[in-house]
Amino acid sequence: MPDWLVWLILAGVLAAAEAASLTFVLIMFAGGALAAAVTAGFGGNVLLQCIVAIVATLGLLGGVRPIARRHLLPGAGMSTGSDALVGQQAVVLSEVTAQDGRVRLNGGEWSARSYDEKQVLAAGTVVRVMRISGATAEVLHEGPYFESRP
Repeated sequence: MPDWLVWLILAGVLAAAEAASLTFVLIMFAGGALAAAVTAGFGGNVLLQCIVAIVATLGLLGGVRPIARRHLLPGAGMSTGSDALVGQQAVVLSEVTAQDGRVRLNGGEWSARSYDEKQVLAAGTVVRVMRISGATAEVLHEGPYFESRP
């Protein structure tokens, strides 16, 4: 069996194993094996193939892996799902009180209630989402123009 084929099979096995681990380590080793396969295809001896595999793997681990992780894995400070809606603006569709109401948030209609129990928010008021509780947005009008209950 030619050396390039051995390296190519090794690269395929490592790439398949990466699909199970999702650590972005094995895929870098697969890249090193692929570089060694190219070297073997051009007639490089086994020592040169191993050196190319090691150098390529280290280069991928040091250069590509950090970039791939940053782009593909959510960071610690990144909000997802309903948590990402906190702090967003919404528009009141029907009067919002401490008990109920409706707002347009992120293109969808959400049930809502006032974050400040004394606020009554009229339709058309722009509000800020303070918290998501289940499927209900708790909203607050921060401007000077709002009604409040006595």
